[in-house]
Amino acid sequence: LPLFDKLKSYAIVLHHSANKGKGCALKTGLSYIRQNMLGDVIVTVDADGQHSLSDTLAVARKAEEHPGSLILGCRSFSGKVPLRSRLGNSLTRLVYRMSTGITVNDTQTGLRAFTRDLIPVFEDIKGDRYEYEMNVLLECARKNVPIIGTEIATLYYNGNSGSHFHPLRDSLRVSETILKFTASSLASFCVDYGLFSLFSVLTAGFGAGSIVLSNVSARVFSAGFNYTINKKYIFHSKDSVIRTGLSYFLLSVCILAGNTVMLSLLVNTLGLNRFAAKILTELTFFLISWTAQRFVIFPKQEKTITAARGVKAAVR
Repeated sequence: LPLFDKLKSYAIVLHHSANKGKGCALKTGLSYIRQNMLGDVIVTVDADGQHSLSDTLAVARKAEEHPGSLILGCRSFSGKVPLRSRLGNSLTRLVYRMSTGITVNDTQTGLRAFTRDLIPVFEDIKGDRYEYEMNVLLECARKNVPIIGTEIATLYYNGNSGSHFHPLRDSLRVSETILKFTASSLASFCVDYGLFSLFSVLTAGFGAGSIVLSNVSARVFSAGFNYTINKKYIFHSKDSVIRTGLSYFLLSVCILAGNTVMLSLLVNTLGLNRFAAKILTELTFFLISWTAQRFVIFPKQEKTITAARGVKAAVR
């Protein structure tokens, strides 16, 4: 493009032989900086004209003040904001908060700054297109990298026609990545509910004891399934099976006790349909189980990050 030809007089311009996506372009740039440049602070800026020079310098200064943190230039989304931008950001903010417990005001901002020590972390993150930037936020949450937002101006030119973000397609990509955090629990619920229904039919002649027996039996099978999936595929925990298994067993016992008491109360005391009561009970203890697993049994794997102390250099 003519614009990039002009920029060669002021900056180092890197390019791919074919369009490989935004995520791939960002990682190519990070790799070049790590190998060839000495600057302490790296700033990424979108090419659609949404970010001013003053805001770019502001996030750079913020990163210098907070080494080892990811600085986000967050738009307020007030005034005349294109509908696709407002809806897309609202969706990803909500799902990100539900998945990580962290509030980020602008998940789609391309104006980001960080210090050199984070380059190896960001280079290893999966994703070649727009999902890469959301993966960065997820990885920061998992590795306890602080995320700091700073307000910037909300600028859109020609209704944001220069943006290549497609609300439906790219939001689905982002949501697919995030929903992996909760897919295991939903699958375990299906296993548990299916077995509960089966055991309820088989033990229908046991009277009130049918509820307890069916619930305990179903939970034993679903708990083993849930533990295996969560440890290996969801939280990628490398802790010993003994420690995590024991912790998970204790959690399961506590939840099973509370789950059974609540289920029996709803069915035998309040007269609620047993299948509707099962769903209500599981929704209640889903939140308890998720919180305990996320922060206690399979905590984030902390990674020690040493701030770079290289010689500062102007990056052009």
